[in-house]
Amino acid sequence: MGIDKDAVIEHRAYARVGLLGNPSDVYYGRTISFTLANFWASVKLQPSDHLMILPHPAHDLVQFDSLPHLVLLYPIPFSSSVFDLGMRVLESGLGVGGSSYCAKFVDRLSTDGYYGGVRLLMAICKIFHNYCKENNISLHEGNFKLSYDTNIPRQTGLSGSSAIVCAALSCLLDFYKVRHLIKVEVRPNLILNAEKELGIVAGLQDRVAQVYGGLVYMDFDKKLMDDLGHGNYTPMDLNLLPLLYLIYAENPSDSGKVHNTVRQRWLNGDEFIISSMKKVADIALEGRTALIEKDHAELATLMNRNFDLRREMFGDEALGAMNIEMVEIARRVGAASKFTGSGGAVVVFCPEGSSQASLLEDACKKIGFAFQPLEVKPSMLTQEDLETMSSK
Repeated sequence: MGIDKDAVIEHRAYARVGLLGNPSDVYYGRTISFTLANFWASVKLQPSDHLMILPHPAHDLVQFDSLPHLVLLYPIPFSSSVFDLGMRVLESGLGVGGSSYCAKFVDRLSTDGYYGGVRLLMAICKIFHNYCKENNISLHEGNFKLSYDTNIPRQTGLSGSSAIVCAALSCLLDFYKVRHLIKVEVRPNLILNAEKELGIVAGLQDRVAQVYGGLVYMDFDKKLMDDLGHGNYTPMDLNLLPLLYLIYAENPSDSGKVHNTVRQRWLNGDEFIISSMKKVADIALEGRTALIEKDHAELATLMNRNFDLRREMFGDEALGAMNIEMVEIARRVGAASKFTGSGGAVVVFCPEGSSQASLLEDACKKIGFAFQPLEVKPSMLTQEDLETMSSK
């Protein structure tokens, strides 16, 4: 088939906020999540003679001025806050860019890791190809080049990695014209499998939210997962949500490492973990009712209980002092708060309104946390997507 070399395909996928029930998605539970218009990742696909994965100029750096430049790349303003200790900040007198001065720097390799987004694009290409082959979906022989961009803050539990993968999958569906052949319910599994290829620890919640968009209630019941290979995903009316806020740290901890101990205990049959995770899953069920009935007082209670149960299971050391402080700073002004994911950012509900939010914003500024209102991104599923969905 002829391919227009100038035909560029571009898709966005948005950051995800886990409102209630996380992290029970990894344990056959339930969650409520929504996509966040404040932050997104975009992927661009352009037909080409050779298949090329283009590195990002900032996130996939391979050229540096010096060895110190490779390790200590990003200067940040000095702060006497005790929470600097939790932000991987180093005192340095090393020369950067030819000048020698004493300043504080973020340890780039600790905060950003050794990999950017290229590996994510390569992984979804592999998973997509294998899925199509296994399901007798024919793909034409055209090649392409893939590039990406993102403004999702790194390591904030806002699903930045899966957003890149999700946007790339959308590009592949359109380039090969197979969107109608791969069900919407299956797409989150493809995204998760691509991340599993790279050792990323995660559940389906994030990928479901980013594929579906908007506000989604998810049931990951084990029988459903075993029989269908996916859960039951129900879109909800965005207008059910009250005004919510986001707190996040500029240089947070790695959100992908805190599942490990709890996961093993759950697999080992630990009764405390199993019963606690069931309570977390029930919070999503109760939260769905609270949202539908506009019972915001109950919503606040459920958000706080969700975090308290997580804290009991994972422990303060795994969650991290800075992450806990983001929750506690909201609670000190009477707001409800919990992690958006596994740490690095917090979703907040201020039941007393804008005056309470202003108090919280001031408190966040004093410590150095970012604070902003959340804008929910509606679903962008097309009619063609909807027609692939089972019994909808």
